[in-house]
Amino acid sequence: MQQYATTRSSQDATCLIVEDSQFDQEMMTRVIGRSEGKMQVRVAATLQSAREALAAGKISLILLDNNMPDGLGAEFALELSLDPKLSRIPVIMVSDWPTPFMWEKAASAGVLFVVNKAEFGVRYVEQAMRNESRKRARLS
Repeated sequence: MQQYATTRSSQDATCLIVEDSQFDQEMMTRVIGRSEGKMQVRVAATLQSAREALAAGKISLILLDNNMPDGLGAEFALELSLDPKLSRIPVIMVSDWPTPFMWEKAASAGVLFVVNKAEFGVRYVEQAMRNESRKRARLS
């Protein structure tokens, strides 16, 4: 698993990018870098390494590809939705070919957005983090 070093403080949020393509990992990292929230970035190239990252530390946002070497991101999103702690983390699915099957699974799992990789941008990240801030304020 990769972790991109930033100049941000340790109190900042962390985005977990679950993506096996290095090209797409870098694209998503650039998008996160342009967002207002200025998050740390951790990268997992498999679903198993994503599970390890989630167990190891606080994750604030998950960017999730569907076609992974060890399974489907949509199934992983369903897995996350069943865990009371992990189900609170906003998930954005970023995929080359969003299919109706994937949309249905993502909706069942409470995925915030399903976005084509070519259309993914800062606005999705910022909206996800605004939604998360509102949720935290209601729970306080």
